[in-house]
Amino acid sequence: MTSEELVVDVSQDWAGACDVQQGFMHCLAPALDALSYGARCRQLRELGGDCYDSLHLPGNCVAFAIGDASGKSLPAALMIANVQSSLRTAASFAGHDPAAVLDTVNRQVNASCLADRFATLFYGVFDPATRTLRYANAGHNPPFVLRRDGSAAWLNSASFPLGIFRDSRYEETTVQLQRGDTVIAYTDGVIEAVNQSGEEWGLDGITKAAVQSKAKDASELVDALFASLDDFSRGRQTDDATILVARVQ
Repeated sequence: MTSEELVVDVSQDWAGACDVQQGFMHCLAPALDALSYGARCRQLRELGGDCYDSLHLPGNCVAFAIGDASGKSLPAALMIANVQSSLRTAASFAGHDPAAVLDTVNRQVNASCLADRFATLFYGVFDPATRTLRYANAGHNPPFVLRRDGSAAWLNSASFPLGIFRDSRYEETTVQLQRGDTVIAYTDGVIEAVNQSGEEWGLDGITKAAVQSKAKDASELVDALFASLDDFSRGRQTDDATILVARVQ
Protein backbone atom coordinates (compact mmCIF):
# COMPACT_ATOMS: atom_id res chain seq x y z
CA MET A 1 0.00 0.00 0.00
CA THR A 2 1.40 3.40 -0.97
CA SER A 3 1.46 6.35 1.43
CA GLU A 4 -1.28 8.02 -0.60
CA GLU A 5 -3.48 4.92 -0.37
CA LEU A 6 -2.81 4.72 3.37
CA VAL A 7 -3.90 8.34 3.85
CA VAL A 8 -7.11 7.69 1.89
CA ASP A 9 -7.78 4.53 3.88
CA VAL A 10 -7.30 6.29 7.22
CA SER A 11 -9.46 9.18 6.06
CA GLN A 12 -12.25 6.81 5.09
CA ASP A 13 -12.02 5.02 8.44
CA TRP A 14 -12.20 8.35 10.27
CA ALA A 15 -15.21 9.45 8.24
CA GLY A 16 -16.89 6.13 8.94
CA ALA A 17 -16.28 6.52 12.67
CA CYS A 18 -17.83 10.00 12.56
CA ASP A 19 -20.88 8.63 10.77
CA VAL A 20 -21.28 5.88 13.37
CA GLN A 21 -21.12 8.34 16.25
CA GLN A 22 -23.63 10.68 14.63
CA GLY A 23 -25.89 7.70 13.98
CA PHE A 24 -25.97 6.97 17.70
CA MET A 25 -27.45 10.40 18.30
CA HIS A 26 -29.80 10.69 15.34
CA CYS A 27 -32.20 8.04 16.58
CA LEU A 28 -34.19 9.73 19.35
CA ALA A 29 -37.28 7.71 20.16
CA PRO A 30 -40.49 9.27 18.81
CA ALA A 31 -42.02 11.82 21.16
CA LEU A 32 -44.95 10.85 23.35
CA ASP A 33 -48.26 12.70 23.39
CA ALA A 34 -47.33 13.72 26.94
CA LEU A 35 -43.67 14.56 26.30
CA SER A 36 -41.83 16.21 23.44
CA TYR A 37 -38.08 16.57 23.29
CA GLY A 38 -35.19 17.74 21.21
CA ALA A 39 -31.41 17.62 21.45
CA ARG A 40 -28.25 18.67 19.68
CA CYS A 41 -24.65 17.59 20.14
CA ARG A 42 -22.00 19.88 18.69
CA GLN A 43 -18.61 18.26 19.04
CA LEU A 44 -15.47 20.40 19.10
CA ARG A 45 -13.87 18.12 16.51
CA GLU A 46 -15.28 15.52 14.13
CA LEU A 47 -15.36 12.99 16.96
CA GLY A 48 -16.09 13.88 20.56
CA GLY A 49 -17.03 12.71 24.02
CA ASP A 50 -20.61 13.98 24.44
CA CYS A 51 -23.75 11.97 23.84
CA TYR A 52 -27.50 12.03 24.29
CA ASP A 53 -30.06 9.27 23.92
CA SER A 54 -33.69 8.35 24.44
CA LEU A 55 -35.73 5.18 24.25
CA HIS A 56 -39.26 4.01 24.86
CA LEU A 57 -39.88 1.69 27.80
CA PRO A 58 -42.82 -0.60 28.60
CA GLY A 59 -45.78 1.18 30.18
CA ASN A 60 -45.56 4.10 27.74
CA CYS A 61 -42.61 5.54 29.64
CA VAL A 62 -39.63 7.18 27.98
CA ALA A 63 -36.03 7.30 29.17
CA PHE A 64 -33.55 9.97 28.18
CA ALA A 65 -29.89 10.45 28.96
CA ILE A 66 -27.01 12.84 28.44
CA GLY A 67 -23.36 12.05 29.00
CA ASP A 68 -19.84 13.43 28.76
CA ALA A 69 -16.59 11.46 28.64
CA SER A 70 -13.29 12.84 29.87
CA GLY A 71 -10.85 14.04 27.23
CA LYS A 72 -11.49 14.99 23.63
CA SER A 73 -11.55 13.58 20.10
CA LEU A 74 -11.02 9.85 19.42
CA PRO A 75 -10.25 8.65 23.00
CA ALA A 76 -13.32 10.45 24.34
CA ALA A 77 -15.44 9.16 21.45
CA LEU A 78 -14.45 5.56 22.18
CA MET A 79 -15.21 6.07 25.86
CA ILE A 80 -18.64 7.56 25.28
CA ALA A 81 -19.49 4.85 22.74
CA ASN A 82 -18.77 2.30 25.47
CA VAL A 83 -21.01 4.22 27.86
CA GLN A 84 -23.85 4.54 25.38
CA SER A 85 -23.81 0.90 24.30
CA SER A 86 -23.67 -0.21 27.95
CA LEU A 87 -26.54 2.15 28.73
CA ARG A 88 -28.78 0.71 26.03
CA THR A 89 -28.06 -2.83 27.16
CA ALA A 90 -28.73 -2.01 30.82
CA ALA A 91 -31.91 -0.13 29.96
CA SER A 92 -33.26 -3.10 28.02
CA PHE A 93 -33.23 -5.12 31.27
CA ALA A 94 -33.85 -2.54 34.00
CA GLY A 95 -34.83 0.62 32.14
CA HIS A 96 -37.42 1.75 34.70
CA ASP A 97 -34.84 1.68 37.51
CA PRO A 98 -32.39 4.59 37.03
CA ALA A 99 -30.14 3.57 39.91
CA ALA A 100 -29.84 -0.01 38.66
CA VAL A 101 -29.07 1.20 35.15
CA LEU A 102 -26.22 3.42 36.34
CA ASP A 103 -24.91 0.68 38.66
CA THR A 104 -24.67 -1.67 35.68
CA VAL A 105 -23.17 0.87 33.30
CA ASN A 106 -20.56 1.84 35.90
CA ARG A 107 -19.40 -1.74 36.35
CA GLN A 108 -19.18 -2.24 32.59
CA VAL A 109 -17.22 0.97 32.08
CA ASN A 110 -14.93 0.34 35.04
CA ALA A 111 -14.05 -3.10 33.69
CA SER A 112 -13.14 -1.85 30.23
CA CYS A 113 -11.68 1.65 30.56
CA LEU A 114 -8.23 2.91 31.52
CA ALA A 115 -7.64 4.04 35.07
CA ASP A 116 -7.53 7.73 34.15
CA ARG A 117 -10.72 7.67 32.07
CA PHE A 118 -14.26 8.35 33.29
CA ALA A 119 -17.58 9.69 32.11
CA THR A 120 -20.54 11.50 33.60
CA LEU A 121 -24.11 10.46 32.85
CA PHE A 122 -27.62 11.63 33.73
CA TYR A 123 -30.43 9.12 33.17
CA GLY A 124 -34.10 9.89 33.71
CA VAL A 125 -37.39 8.02 33.19
CA PHE A 126 -40.59 9.97 32.55
CA ASP A 127 -43.93 8.34 33.39
CA PRO A 128 -46.78 10.13 31.57
CA ALA A 129 -49.42 8.56 33.81
CA THR A 130 -48.10 10.37 36.88
CA ARG A 131 -45.99 13.08 35.21
CA THR A 132 -43.06 12.08 37.38
CA LEU A 133 -39.40 12.00 36.42
CA ARG A 134 -37.29 9.39 38.20
CA TYR A 135 -33.59 9.93 37.69
CA ALA A 136 -30.07 9.10 38.78
CA ASN A 137 -26.93 11.10 38.17
CA ALA A 138 -23.37 9.84 37.82
CA GLY A 139 -21.40 13.03 38.38
CA HIS A 140 -23.07 14.97 35.56
CA ASN A 141 -23.91 18.68 35.62
CA PRO A 142 -27.32 18.94 37.28
CA PRO A 143 -30.16 19.51 34.80
CA PHE A 144 -32.94 21.88 35.79
CA VAL A 145 -36.71 22.06 35.46
CA LEU A 146 -37.97 25.31 34.01
CA ARG A 147 -41.44 25.70 35.48
CA ARG A 148 -44.32 27.36 33.64
CA ASP A 149 -43.93 30.47 35.83
CA GLY A 150 -40.28 30.86 34.77
CA SER A 151 -38.73 29.58 38.00
CA ALA A 152 -35.99 26.96 37.91
CA ALA A 153 -35.71 23.84 40.07
CA TRP A 154 -32.32 22.13 39.99
CA LEU A 155 -32.00 18.34 39.93
CA ASN A 156 -28.97 18.32 42.19
CA SER A 157 -28.65 14.66 43.22
CA ALA A 158 -25.33 13.22 41.98
CA SER A 159 -22.68 10.62 42.74
CA PHE A 160 -19.29 9.57 41.35
CA PRO A 161 -18.71 9.60 37.58
CA LEU A 162 -18.78 6.28 35.77
CA GLY A 163 -15.66 4.13 35.71
CA ILE A 164 -13.82 5.48 38.75
CA PHE A 165 -14.93 2.97 41.39
CA ARG A 166 -16.31 -0.43 40.45
CA ASP A 167 -18.61 -0.60 43.47
CA SER A 168 -20.11 2.88 43.22
CA ARG A 169 -23.83 2.87 43.97
CA TYR A 170 -26.30 5.35 42.57
CA GLU A 171 -29.50 6.66 44.09
CA GLU A 172 -32.83 7.38 42.49
CA THR A 173 -34.57 10.72 43.00
CA THR A 174 -38.09 11.66 41.87
CA VAL A 175 -39.39 15.05 40.82
CA GLN A 176 -43.03 15.88 40.12
CA LEU A 177 -43.61 17.64 36.82
CA GLN A 178 -46.62 19.57 35.57
CA ARG A 179 -47.95 20.35 32.13
CA GLY A 180 -45.71 23.02 30.57
CA ASP A 181 -42.63 22.18 32.67
CA THR A 182 -39.39 21.75 30.74
CA VAL A 183 -36.37 19.66 31.72
CA ILE A 184 -33.10 21.08 30.37
CA ALA A 185 -29.91 19.02 30.48
CA TYR A 186 -26.51 20.08 29.16
CA THR A 187 -22.82 19.24 29.24
CA ASP A 188 -20.04 21.34 30.74
CA GLY A 189 -18.99 22.62 27.32
CA VAL A 190 -22.20 24.68 27.36
CA ILE A 191 -21.93 26.44 30.69
CA GLU A 192 -18.12 26.78 30.56
CA ALA A 193 -18.15 28.63 27.24
CA VAL A 194 -16.42 32.00 27.64
CA ASN A 195 -16.77 35.42 26.06
CA GLN A 196 -13.99 37.69 24.90
CA SER A 197 -13.42 38.86 28.48
CA GLY A 198 -12.93 35.31 29.72
CA GLU A 199 -16.26 35.22 31.58
CA GLU A 200 -18.18 31.93 31.55
CA TRP A 201 -21.75 31.72 30.28
CA GLY A 202 -22.49 29.69 33.38
CA LEU A 203 -25.72 28.56 34.96
CA ASP A 204 -27.07 32.10 34.93
CA GLY A 205 -26.55 32.30 31.18
CA ILE A 206 -28.39 29.11 30.31
CA THR A 207 -31.27 29.73 32.74
CA LYS A 208 -31.82 33.31 31.55
CA ALA A 209 -31.73 32.18 27.92
CA ALA A 210 -34.21 29.40 28.70
CA VAL A 211 -36.62 31.80 30.41
CA GLN A 212 -36.46 34.20 27.46
CA SER A 213 -37.35 31.40 25.02
CA LYS A 214 -39.64 29.27 27.22
CA ALA A 215 -42.60 29.75 24.86
CA LYS A 216 -40.80 27.82 22.11
CA ASP A 217 -41.29 24.09 21.60
CA ALA A 218 -38.57 21.64 22.66
CA SER A 219 -36.57 21.56 19.41
CA GLU A 220 -36.86 25.33 18.94
CA LEU A 221 -35.68 25.86 22.51
CA VAL A 222 -32.55 23.80 21.82
CA ASP A 223 -31.83 26.03 18.82
CA ALA A 224 -32.50 29.18 20.83
CA LEU A 225 -30.15 28.11 23.62
CA PHE A 226 -27.33 27.42 21.18
CA ALA A 227 -27.99 30.77 19.49
CA SER A 228 -27.75 32.55 22.85
CA LEU A 229 -24.60 30.63 23.69
CA ASP A 230 -22.99 31.57 20.37
CA ASP A 231 -23.99 35.19 20.78
CA PHE A 232 -22.29 35.25 24.19
CA SER A 233 -19.12 33.46 23.07
CA ARG A 234 -19.03 35.03 19.57
CA GLY A 235 -19.08 31.50 18.17
CA ARG A 236 -15.89 30.45 19.94
CA GLN A 237 -16.08 26.81 21.05
CA THR A 238 -13.48 25.14 23.27
CA ASP A 239 -15.24 21.90 24.24
CA ASP A 240 -17.96 19.52 23.08
CA ALA A 241 -21.38 21.04 23.78
CA THR A 242 -24.70 19.20 24.09
CA ILE A 243 -28.19 20.32 25.12
CA LEU A 244 -31.24 18.10 25.64
CA VAL A 245 -34.71 19.52 26.28
CA ALA A 246 -37.85 17.61 27.32
CA ARG A 247 -41.22 19.41 27.57
CA VAL A 248 -44.29 18.04 29.38
CA GLN A 249 -47.24 18.52 27.06
